[in-house]
Amino acid sequence: MSEFRETLDNLSFAEQHDLLATLPSQLADACDTEKLHHLLTSYDFIEAKLETLGIQPLIEDYNLVSNLSISPDDPKAQTLKLIQDTLRLSAHIISKDTTQLAGQLIGRLLSFPNPEIQVLLEEAKQQKNPWLQPLTPSFTPPGGRLRRTLIGHTDWVQAVAVTPDGKKAISASSDHTLKVWNLTTGEEIFTLKGHLTYVNAVAVTPDGTKVISGSWDNTIKIWDLETGQKIFTFRGDTFAVEAVAVTPDGQRVISGSWDGTIKVWNLETGQVIFNLKGHTSFVQTVAVTPDGKRLISGSGDHHLKVWNLETGKELFTLTGHGDWVKTVAVTNDGSCVISGSYDKTIKVWNLVTKEELFTLRGHTSFVQSVAVSLDDKQLISGSGDKTIKVWDLEKKAEVFTFINHIAPVNAVAVLPDGKQIISASSDKTLKIWNLETGDENSFFVGHLDWVNTVAITPDSQRVISGSGDNNMKVWDLKTKAEILTIAGHEDWVKSVAVTPDSKLLVSASGDKTIKVWNLENGEKIYTFTGHEDWVNSVAITPDGKRVVSGSGDKTIKLWDLETGKEILTIVGHTDGVKAVAVTLDGKRLISGSGDHTLKIWSLETGENIFTSVWNLVTGNKFFTLLGHTSFVNTVAVTPDSKWAISGSRESTIKVWDLGGRKELFTLIGHTDAVTSIAVTGKRLVSASDDNTLKVWDLSNREVIASFTGDSALKCCAIAPDGVTVVAGEASGRLHFLKFEQEIN
Repeated sequence: MSEFRETLDNLSFAEQHDLLATLPSQLADACDTEKLHHLLTSYDFIEAKLETLGIQPLIEDYNLVSNLSISPDDPKAQTLKLIQDTLRLSAHIISKDTTQLAGQLIGRLLSFPNPEIQVLLEEAKQQKNPWLQPLTPSFTPPGGRLRRTLIGHTDWVQAVAVTPDGKKAISASSDHTLKVWNLTTGEEIFTLKGHLTYVNAVAVTPDGTKVISGSWDNTIKIWDLETGQKIFTFRGDTFAVEAVAVTPDGQRVISGSWDGTIKVWNLETGQVIFNLKGHTSFVQTVAVTPDGKRLISGSGDHHLKVWNLETGKELFTLTGHGDWVKTVAVTNDGSCVISGSYDKTIKVWNLVTKEELFTLRGHTSFVQSVAVSLDDKQLISGSGDKTIKVWDLEKKAEVFTFINHIAPVNAVAVLPDGKQIISASSDKTLKIWNLETGDENSFFVGHLDWVNTVAITPDSQRVISGSGDNNMKVWDLKTKAEILTIAGHEDWVKSVAVTPDSKLLVSASGDKTIKVWNLENGEKIYTFTGHEDWVNSVAITPDGKRVVSGSGDKTIKLWDLETGKEILTIVGHTDGVKAVAVTLDGKRLISGSGDHTLKIWSLETGENIFTSVWNLVTGNKFFTLLGHTSFVNTVAVTPDSKWAISGSRESTIKVWDLGGRKELFTLIGHTDAVTSIAVTGKRLVSASDDNTLKVWDLSNREVIASFTGDSALKCCAIAPDGVTVVAGEASGRLHFLKFEQEIN
């Protein structure tokens, strides 16, 4: 499509805009199937239209294929569907940063052997500017059940509701706001602001014109969904509002509160009709039967109660859960109520006979939300175990599990078309899923939980990753294949380091231990014990003889790697030690802490009396570096041992002169906590909870390349070649990347 690119280059911006606005619809009108197909598989076209009109018009172009005489089973149609699905899956990333297009296409499509796909990816690799190229298919691939991710909230998304026409979703968040989303485009329409603290609950009136929200600020607010303006506020709940619902006639609002009461409000006047008392603990959830005659509530007292909404009287109590009842839903025929609990179970109750019908078990953490499919045949549940499960209510069995959120799933809702669901999570995102179809495609998975740490062996042969699943994995750096899994820790693996000879692995864990392993066979050699809290970080001295560990117990310990004995405990920080690093000359140790400081310590062994006396008097401490305003999460030292570099929870990176004992400069660019840094020469790589990996030129203090993951990036490492980068995600994925500086 070089001719197409040349044509664009010869047009003004306005002319380019007009041309791209009509393509490929212009070709579709001519029914030139072949030209349309080639255009939609051209990287030049995809990139040009993205830059000119944005991601959504580009996605919609692929819908034109359905208007042509191409069978859905035709390989051409399947190819275009894969590209469209990829663009939709990546829309939340590409819409924020169009330079991520090539990486997103490669990371999601690399595993597909389709020749046209591979040609597209080869075109995508021809980037003019420095970039990070994925070397493995490490993103969620197209063709699965996940359709789209919605981002914008800055804290947990606690609840979600969908309008009756299925066109909009409204989310409630701990960031004190609600957001209204266009479900067709995935775009945020507007934000509803007015609550003073966490917004825990949301509902939509049956006519789709109003939104009701409940907050820990003790109020319920009514919003105009068309304008986004607040209509009025209900006050009267003496404690935080945990749940809201609307009756089918749209005339009454029900709220459940932290004080254990339920209030029924007149939506027009804001007056309380009933104040229902009976629960002995906070009310977590409320739901109304389809006929509007009964209300079901779930509480921290482990019970469900059924109320008469016409009289305000309690009808009966359903008992059986062993912990808080967090969520309830009523089947569309009104015959059954379904409850989810902190006891990890889901129970189905018959509202007529007042008995428990059966219990569904499968979640490994509390059940946060339940919803019923339109035909009452399936149940969807969201859990603290980060999964969404779909259950067959007739067979009383789990059908499949959705895995993509990296934090508890707080809410699920079925869209009115019955074919899709939407979920809300503590990972600050909402996700739209296909309930009916979708291949269970595999993708490059590193771990089952957060990848907290990653290291590359000095001989450039292997990569070691440590995770919240308590395991470590060893990978072949050349083939990217897993070699072995090392298990033995009883809690999260927080940090790993490799000896200079690439033979031994040292790991630190939340189980308060440090373990030494034979990297060749994965066998354990030593366990170091002595810390009284999580061991957050380990480093090995350049001579390979000593291990340094930093812990949440505020101490740093020095260990003899040959004997397994503790040499020294260093005390000085006033909060947990988050990171440690050793200069390449082996003389100094740098530590970063939750007390916002870096401390520089002597690792001199005291060959002369003056050094020994100095270290005894000072406790090995040289000096303290001040400047960060939050936790210091990560530290590194430049190869010449002259600079220390630190990354902080406040989203900044600071570069320090160790000789002058002062801050040289601050790198600003991340928008969330900096979780990990790695340095080679004058180049720095940083990972952040803002989902990005950045490559910095320390000479000009600028970002020269960036990569965006699907979730928070928790760790990074650079191979000795200076261009191969490995990064670990909170999703469990491991990204193998290559820093490309010039056009291939």
